[in-house]
Amino acid sequence: MKTKIVKDSMGELHIPHDALYGAQTQRAINNFNMSELRFQNQFIDALSYIKEACAEANYNLNMIPFEYKQAIKFSCEKIRASEKVKDFPVDVFQTGSGTSTNMNINEVIASLCRRHFSIELSANDHVNMSQSSNDVIPTCIHVASCIAVKNQLLPSLEHLVAAINDKSNEVGHIIKTGKTHLMDATPISFAQELGGWAAQIETSIARLSDTLVRLSVLAQGGTAVGTGINASADFSHQFILSLSHLVGYDFRKATNHFELISSQDTAVELSGQLKTLAVSLMKISNDLRLMNSGPLTGYSEIELPALQPGSSIMPGKVNPVIPEAVMMSCAQVMGNDVTITIAGQSGNFQLNVMLPVIAYNLLQSILLLSASATSLADKAISSFKVKESVIAASLEKNPMLATALNPIIGYLKSSEIVKAAYASQRPILDVACDMTELSKTELEDILDPKNAI
Repeated sequence: MKTKIVKDSMGELHIPHDALYGAQTQRAINNFNMSELRFQNQFIDALSYIKEACAEANYNLNMIPFEYKQAIKFSCEKIRASEKVKDFPVDVFQTGSGTSTNMNINEVIASLCRRHFSIELSANDHVNMSQSSNDVIPTCIHVASCIAVKNQLLPSLEHLVAAINDKSNEVGHIIKTGKTHLMDATPISFAQELGGWAAQIETSIARLSDTLVRLSVLAQGGTAVGTGINASADFSHQFILSLSHLVGYDFRKATNHFELISSQDTAVELSGQLKTLAVSLMKISNDLRLMNSGPLTGYSEIELPALQPGSSIMPGKVNPVIPEAVMMSCAQVMGNDVTITIAGQSGNFQLNVMLPVIAYNLLQSILLLSASATSLADKAISSFKVKESVIAASLEKNPMLATALNPIIGYLKSSEIVKAAYASQRPILDVACDMTELSKTELEDILDPKNAI
């Protein structure tokens, strides 16, 4: 491979001839060969917004000339338009502050300024002016997560709620046998069942929206340990104005930079909300799988769309692949939450030292849940069919309809009727006619499933 020699404060080393990054990035490549995981494009994009906003703030504070600001702005826009893989090769498992990734983007920006403007900017002195990795990376965790939640996750969840409500309008009038402990219970309508699903997702939307308030508070301006050393007293304010304008979201500066640099409590909070959402999506997915089970020996209440062959050996078998895929995504999110929780405890004195793994896992959880909600809405809920004949046959024989007799003939007598119906496999109405003095007309009214919902 053709190489070139670059140097930093530790000396010289070779990097690929066409690399935009520099010596510090190459050292990270050499040192951190832990995995194939690299930061998501969304994280690098957020980092580029931060660098551009920092340049704008430094220019407004007369720290850099106009041409430097413009060159950095152009370079950041170039990064956001690029595929990024080649230029940002640093492993997620690196130094705990994320310094390697911060310097990676600083070096790429400096190279782009040199290439397109013939301006010699220092990655440390100019691109990283008024900053430290210790406030840039915590800020990027908040910014990237805010953008992903606001632009991807919340719209996906709102789409899912709409799909559930549309399906409820379509099939909500159908009454089915309710189930507790996977056993027959009193009747419920599809509108009530689907309404429970929609309420779960709506509550998650509310939780996430509440967390966004704290996620919008940024550490930028605290620099190395929270004191703001090497940054103007007005830098945070100017940065927030610039970033909010760039991203189109109202960010706020921290009232206490020490909190946001030394801890990752808000990231842990967000991860907890994502885990809760994952629990809800897994519950809905499991309901769909069970309702779809069969078609001959399961509940067989609904028929999910046939999307692909379900077996390499059993002809004609079709499986509930979308709920299964969503459940695996949810399991990953729950595992990510454990990682983020442990990493959140690693705030030693003035810096958390597991920032990269928090950043990667948090963003992965947001993106997984966004895709899962959309898939569940479009490829499962919106297109399942209700097997009304199966549901009606089961409902007619449901002994739990006898629950409505409790206030009239008492629990013990009702229990005798239920046991007799189970034993004889006869409709509860017929058995109640034989075992009570109530007329058939009275029993038809009392046992009508519509009166139980």
